Amino acid sequence: MLVILAFIILFHITSAILLFIASIKNVWWVGEDCTVDLWYHCNSTDCYDIPNSATSNAAYLQTVQAAMILATILCCVGFFVFILQLFRLKQGERFVFTAIIQLLSAFCVMTGASIYAAEKLGFKEGACKGGNFGYAFVLAWVAFPMTLLSGLMYLVLRKRK
Repeated sequence: MLVILAFIILFHITSAILLFIASIKNVWWVGEDCTVDLWYHCNSTDCYDIPNSATSNAAYLQTVQAAMILATILCCVGFFVFILQLFRLKQGERFVFTAIIQLLSAFCVMTGASIYAAEKLGFKEGACKGGNFGYAFVLAWVAFPMTLLSGLMYLVLRKRK
């Protein structure tokens, strides 16, 4: 039982770290001499705000930003709720509240990464239009099944004697 618990904690912490990296790093899209993330467009000399990112035409970008921030917050809150439930639940009860929080986090990651993939060229300009997805985008997609699986593991996990 202790091994399973350690595995779930490690899985949860890893998914939170992946979400932090995916939300912060400036490599969601990589062009010839530029990179783009959820907030900035960088070339070889400087980084600047994504043009028109605060307009209603870029509502999808704002949705991706909000979804990734919410996923990261939910994943962290889910871990603290798990620790609280670990010591507060009676034996045989399930970690349902933690599971719901993790599943919501997985849904937010999936939503954000899906919208970014669908609208990938909507806010890119010049040399960045011909680029590829960067490693932060891939980390977001790796974090999705990890948060989903940890949420499902919390549903099945019971405190046993």
